Amino acid sequence: MRTTAPRSPSAAALRAALRARADPAKAAHLARFFKRGPGQYAENDRFLGIAVPELRALARRHLRLSEGAVESLLASPYHEARLAALLILAERFAAGSEEERARVYAVYVRNLARVDNWDLVDLTAPRIAGEHLVDRDRAPLYAWARSPRLWTRRIAIVATHAFIRRGDFADTLAIAALLLGDGEDLIRKATGWMLREVGKRDRAAEEAFLRRHLPAMPRTTLRYAIERFPEGLRRAYLRGEV
Repeated sequence: MRTTAPRSPSAAALRAALRARADPAKAAHLARFFKRGPGQYAENDRFLGIAVPELRALARRHLRLSEGAVESLLASPYHEARLAALLILAERFAAGSEEERARVYAVYVRNLARVDNWDLVDLTAPRIAGEHLVDRDRAPLYAWARSPRLWTRRIAIVATHAFIRRGDFADTLAIAALLLGDGEDLIRKATGWMLREVGKRDRAAEEAFLRRHLPAMPRTTLRYAIERFPEGLRRAYLRGEV
């Protein structure tokens, strides 16, 4: 008796699964939450209304999608389709051989223009770009930090979370210094967030950076960076009395 090999999942099957889970009410909420109004950062994004846990589950069921199928999903106008594709890449990177990880990283870099909202960046930049560069030349991060594109700059700083988790702060601090003059609120928040993550592991390293750069540091970055400081110390930084 002949047996038939299981068919690989297709991009069409994943799109159908996404459509089946679409919730117009949640989509309307997400459009407001992600600032989709005229001139806002997600103006051209479209939403189906699917929660991240559901997208993670769908991604795990479609890990065998071909590279071409994943890239076709990354080209989708729908936020959740792009996020599902990125979650597939992140899962494949985590479980993959060195060869597979290199392929995933190449797909990620080739499609940076599709990583175009803060959750897409934050859920995947450390897991793919950061992890790939842990033991490699980190020059791409510095090039991305100088990009005219908001989301590419956010990828540069957030990817360093992979280094921070290993107690390696040098590139986070160097890239944070490059981004201190950035006018985008989403970069200021991300920079402060990564400084806070450094401080969780080495308060002295974070404070040395803060004292050095305090006069030029945007208020938003500072507030995020010192969020977990003791109240008295936090107030002293806000008053510039350190």
